[in-house]
Amino acid sequence: MAELVFFSGTMDCGKSTLALQMHHNHAARGRDGILYTQHDRAGAATISSRLGLVRSAYEVGPATDFWAEVIAGRTHGRPVDYLICDEAQFYAAQQVEQLARVVDELGVDVYAFGITTDFRARLFPGSARFVELADRVEVLQVRALCWCGSRATHNARTVGGSMVVEGAQVVVGDVSAGAGEVAYEVLCRRHHMRRMTAAAARAASPSPQTLAATEDVTLDV
Repeated sequence: MAELVFFSGTMDCGKSTLALQMHHNHAARGRDGILYTQHDRAGAATISSRLGLVRSAYEVGPATDFWAEVIAGRTHGRPVDYLICDEAQFYAAQQVEQLARVVDELGVDVYAFGITTDFRARLFPGSARFVELADRVEVLQVRALCWCGSRATHNARTVGGSMVVEGAQVVVGDVSAGAGEVAYEVLCRRHHMRRMTAAAARAASPSPQTLAATEDVTLDV
């Protein structure tokens, strides 16, 4: 039977890589699939992995109707055996419901990949609906790490290097953005709640020069 599966995790844990690998595996077995994405960091209509993998995809927008698109594809002779849906946290709740209907009534497998919570540690509406409707929710086993070495469980947004907890829910950025830009960093819960990013931790730690000076003063005394 067809399934609706939601693969979730933080940023930088390999979701897009797995999405493209899954597409490759199914296509290699002769199955016909359609790739979708929304707000990919590499630009519109693209699924990109930090490992360098890139594939064209259909950009999901407010008017996208997955049910209608699969019906149209099959009307024009496409089998449409499966859908790969990357950046699925950005989809509207009704679009997730359309995907569930595609699975149940058309027998199409849907593999969705997305972040569960936003930079405020609040559920994305799309992710919440996937959790409610999916046949399976799979937490990716590739662990992103906080700067402290613990497992990263939360996504932090930084502006000018400082963590922020207010602003629009959807702002495109990346974990590799430079200082002064809107960027993201993955943190463990403890450091997310303390707003302690890697930069903040470095700023709060005494430099080697400061430690050396302190040692000199101690020795003089």
